[in-house]
Amino acid sequence: MVQNVAAFLRELEPEDFYLLSGLEHGMRFSEWVHREKLPKYSRLTREEVDYRLDRCMRHELIQRKTIQYEGYQLTFEGYDALALRSFAERETIEGVGAPLGVGKESDVYEAMSFQPLALKFHREGYTNFREVRRERDYTSNHHHVSWLYTARKAAEREYEALETLYPDVSVPRPVDQNRHALVMEKLDGAELSRARLESAQVVGVMDLIFEELANAYRAGYVHADMSEYNIFVDESGITVFDWPQAVPTDHENSEELLKRDVSNLVDYFNRKYPAETPKTVDTALLAAALVDDTYETVRTYV
Repeated sequence: MVQNVAAFLRELEPEDFYLLSGLEHGMRFSEWVHREKLPKYSRLTREEVDYRLDRCMRHELIQRKTIQYEGYQLTFEGYDALALRSFAERETIEGVGAPLGVGKESDVYEAMSFQPLALKFHREGYTNFREVRRERDYTSNHHHVSWLYTARKAAEREYEALETLYPDVSVPRPVDQNRHALVMEKLDGAELSRARLESAQVVGVMDLIFEELANAYRAGYVHADMSEYNIFVDESGITVFDWPQAVPTDHENSEELLKRDVSNLVDYFNRKYPAETPKTVDTALLAAALVDDTYETVRTYV
């Protein structure tokens, strides 16, 4: 748990981080880093490596295997520690607060700072790495790709998308990114899947969502993973979050992915609000309107 790591982060010494960074470097080349290579990667003596291995094992920042050879790798807690240390050194955050959302591919926590922030850790690839590697195009061309790389690339892609889209698109304001983690604006309101809209609000919320998809396409991105689980609704409107799978509009499948995003949302509103959702929505035409930047003229479909 990130909160456990944050609690003892101050107890860790610079040499502990040398070892963690050395393992991070070694995992670029192999899943398990051979014990004999650790002095070189960490720039510590053999005796110092032995001492630091014991300390980091106690805190569950690393794990060991002894079959075939003695090898070590970072746990996600170890990777969390490296990212948290970087954020602390940059004075981005002061600590980690309560969980805001814990899922299969990411964990989000309240970040302790002078302003309301959220701290998101990408977890892609750790428990089901082979499947994620097949699905994510940013790993498909690499022979050896560690789960660290997969998670870091997801964070980098999401942060890049947020930086491009904000503030022209209603997305969380990006603040900082390091390794597999990013700091962003903390969102208010409720997830669309948990919200209960009044009958008179349904069409208006649909319209706001499709307007943001149009704005995002105009800014150069397709979300590519839209659903009721990554839209926040509050009194001021809607916010679209979770952008690690976003693709640029010049991607060969961007229009197909946009059509899928639109279809997912239309299907959701048809399921949850069948009486209020217009029955004449043509998913293909709506997606085409977003692409052609004609949504403003055809939004009367509702």
